[in-house]
Amino acid sequence: MNPSPTDPSFPASAFQRQDETPDADFYRHPRFVTHLDDAAIAAVTQLYREHFRPGTDLLDLMSSWVSHLPPDVAYRRVVGLGLNAAELRANPRLHAHLVQDLNQQPTLPFADGEFDGAAICVSIDYLTQPVAVLREVARVLRAGAPLVVTFSNRCFPSKAIAVWHALDDRGHLALVQRFLAAAGGWHGIELLDHSPAPGRSDPLLAVVARAGGAGRAA
Repeated sequence: MNPSPTDPSFPASAFQRQDETPDADFYRHPRFVTHLDDAAIAAVTQLYREHFRPGTDLLDLMSSWVSHLPPDVAYRRVVGLGLNAAELRANPRLHAHLVQDLNQQPTLPFADGEFDGAAICVSIDYLTQPVAVLREVARVLRAGAPLVVTFSNRCFPSKAIAVWHALDDRGHLALVQRFLAAAGGWHGIELLDHSPAPGRSDPLLAVVARAGGAGRAA
């Protein structure tokens, strides 16, 4: 089995998708909808409340028109990076935003240690270069800053990577942990099940990690 040219620890087939047309085309039109039910969204917001301190600088990766941050908490700066400019402009929590396709360009246009926290909400399954992206996230976070990755059982199937389709919820947790380990620069990795009402609402799984672990590039 041929290794991935960007992540040799994974087979290239792991990152293949049913739809390999440009992501910019797929996300060209805004989708002003939420991809979780209200109970699961509340679980995401609670995680953010627990891990993101007020008055800090946050990076919302693969962002959209909502960020699910606690409405009563003020942050110094929230920067959103996503694929649809109209959605990003409509997001009231963002102080700044930029359009970037991380599958085409995984390098983040930010300085080392620029942020106090980062979020990837229900989007990690679309990354074709997740290790490269997570390595960059570790770079732009300050030492000890949290990354909160959340996901559920919903996705755009044609755009999710093949390995995601092959796994269940527990497998997804282990996969994100493996991505973080391969990226390096992370410690204190937690695998969490914050599903609010099993069988009655969307499941909500999370991986939380801290930047600045052993192996982080100087």
